[in-house]
Amino acid sequence: MENNAAKSALIYDASFRLEFLKPQYWSVWLALFFLFILTFLPASITDVIGDFLGDVGRNLNAKRRRIARKNIELCFPDMQEQEKKALLRKIFRAQIKSVLHYGLFLWAPKSVLQKRVQVIGEEFITESQKAGKSVIVMTSHSVGLEAAVSAITMRYPISGPFKLMKNAVTNWFVAKCRTRFGTIIYTREAGLRPIIKDVRSGRVMFYLPDEDLGKDRSIFVPFFGVQKATIPVLGRLAKTCNADVFPCISCYDDEAHQYKIHILPALKDFPQGDDVADATRMNEAIKETVMLCPSQYFWTLRLFRTRPDGEEKFY
Repeated sequence: MENNAAKSALIYDASFRLEFLKPQYWSVWLALFFLFILTFLPASITDVIGDFLGDVGRNLNAKRRRIARKNIELCFPDMQEQEKKALLRKIFRAQIKSVLHYGLFLWAPKSVLQKRVQVIGEEFITESQKAGKSVIVMTSHSVGLEAAVSAITMRYPISGPFKLMKNAVTNWFVAKCRTRFGTIIYTREAGLRPIIKDVRSGRVMFYLPDEDLGKDRSIFVPFFGVQKATIPVLGRLAKTCNADVFPCISCYDDEAHQYKIHILPALKDFPQGDDVADATRMNEAIKETVMLCPSQYFWTLRLFRTRPDGEEKFY
């Protein structure tokens, strides 16, 4: 049996290190200070700032604008030109606003977070746990992802993987946000085995399956009618953990200035035991969550980067 020392070595170390104070990180610290200041402003003012910066970002970041535009064309082929432009504008505004809200998830009191983050569908998880099932929360890559993490971790003990970014201070900040209420996050090198053990012992797995991680680890199944490189792991995890899988997405309500975390009913008759069938059902469920707030999905990611043999690249 794996001892605690071995297990702790696999857990991402979110402790502060003096090397974070090197000059190469000063710009990040300045940005974090700005996020800290924003936590004291009314949400309405922060959102106005976010809309303005979102418009600026859309105009300046031609690369991400092209990627988002291509994704919209692929996934919404019948959408009219004016609708595409309006959606593109909303995408960048939503993305920047979500970044400006990051300070809330580390510094805001729990009582404030509970008012700013509402969970819809929590009863589905409660019913599943009462029935003796393990739980996997399958969360889509919406711009409000950190709100979903905070909402779930305030209610359940969570375990999940952590994908490192290029900047060490950014990694530290995001990890501190995610572990604030007791979440365990593992390095990518740890794989899924320690998370599976945690889920079997009663923790909830937080799993994000919708990135394109390349051809070697993927199979191709439809997503919004387009063949997408998809990791065929969720079905196997559900079987191994005897878990119900709950699709989930975080949507920001601009009028209420509040995140609404939608937890949908568990996937029925899942898994089937066939990788293609299970991955197809998973992508259908992700699409269902995306359509709850289409402008808040991460359309700026290269969702269809990997193509089947013989197909031209989209980006």
